[in-house]
Amino acid sequence: MPASLPPLAGEDHVCAACGISYPETRLGEAIGVIAGLPEAAREAIAPIPPEARRVRPGPDVWSVAEYLCHLRDVYVSFTIRLHRVRTEDQPAWEPMLNDLRARRFRYNDCDIDATLDELAAAAAGFLDEVARAKEHDWDRTGTRLPGEPRTARWLVRQAMHEGVHHLGDIRRIGAGAPVNRH
Repeated sequence: MPASLPPLAGEDHVCAACGISYPETRLGEAIGVIAGLPEAAREAIAPIPPEARRVRPGPDVWSVAEYLCHLRDVYVSFTIRLHRVRTEDQPAWEPMLNDLRARRFRYNDCDIDATLDELAAAAAGFLDEVARAKEHDWDRTGTRLPGEPRTARWLVRQAMHEGVHHLGDIRRIGAGAPVNRH
């Protein structure tokens, strides 16, 4: 694995930037937030002028288009991760390699409307996979790097956090406010 791969947030993660607390987030609450995310993304992006949607506010900060593609890919990747946790014994997850994806798949050139539709489909697919999980599945684990096992419950909370956090980034870009590195 690349030395620069950041560690995953812990099961007890509390985000200083957006205030989400994994221990305080019930699965039902996370599911509801994820269900509303595609429409919230549409609403957040709509007032941003098209020419501003592809501008990076800083050299290490993604554009609105890049954050949108990242969110779509989070729900695609996490659907596969959750499926594997439910059906395999402690699977090893492929890292997302976010910056590589953004470059190689030309996130900043995406069709915004089509990507919003893809985000809706990806979030729905993730929620379909969540619905397949049984009570005994929530404590099953997978890992991305040695020493960082995470539960199926964590996957849902992390997926919700990714959505909320990056939707906040999109809103800040739209408002011209500072955004921290993705």
